[in-house]
Amino acid sequence: MFSQSPRQSFGKNQLVEVICQLRFPEILAIAAKPPVDFQEAIRQEYPRYAARKEVPAPKLAGTPGNFTLQNQPETINHQFTSADGVWRVNLTSKFISLACGQYTNWEDFAQKLDLPLAAFIKTYQPAFFERVGLRYINAFSRKALDLEEVPFRELFQPCYLGILAEDDVQETGTSRCSVDAELALRGGCRAKIHAGPGMIKRPGVQDKEVRFILDNDLFMTGNIPINLSTGAMQTLHQQADSLFLGAITPRLKEAMEPLEYC
Repeated sequence: MFSQSPRQSFGKNQLVEVICQLRFPEILAIAAKPPVDFQEAIRQEYPRYAARKEVPAPKLAGTPGNFTLQNQPETINHQFTSADGVWRVNLTSKFISLACGQYTNWEDFAQKLDLPLAAFIKTYQPAFFERVGLRYINAFSRKALDLEEVPFRELFQPCYLGILAEDDVQETGTSRCSVDAELALRGGCRAKIHAGPGMIKRPGVQDKEVRFILDNDLFMTGNIPINLSTGAMQTLHQQADSLFLGAITPRLKEAMEPLEYC
């Protein structure tokens, strides 16, 4: 399930989105007024701004036999987007995140994260991070990889396929099949993994191709000191590489056009 191979980049990577999210104890100052100083610090890189109200699901409270649903206060999600729409920073009173829709490599992503993260720390001075997460969402298109007639069982390791790993199970006759797992990894990391066939929905685009979705959500929890958050993200990235390379077969790896080791 885990590969010990060196890092690898691909000419035809199948990433839909990569997201880094850092959660912290709630900072009421973010909820109390617009993040003007934060925006000024990142506005040259992320000039587009939008905000939306989010209402969390009601919380179950009480004792056995006397439970009640308590409505949760709404939060404001501030979104700052690059001019080309590829990069997106989100800030709420409980987390900051960076998302990318055209991921190339870890170094580029980490460099893009430096500015908003430094601006957030300087402006709001969080005590620590409660959760550091790094999520890679892949949607493998056999059409884009010239593998249209190849079954998924030849492209992914059996533990990610469920019953689709069986030779006598037809993909076209299987309307639903997915693997979901949460497990501990090395270095204090954990991973939530979702794998299985699915479709990608994009606004204004009808794409009926059945792709293989591999959604790896890696994270570390606890009172993570601010000065150790970069190391935590690096550890998560290393574990994500090991998971990804351990999930694909040599045939799929070759179809994705491996580049030089990096």
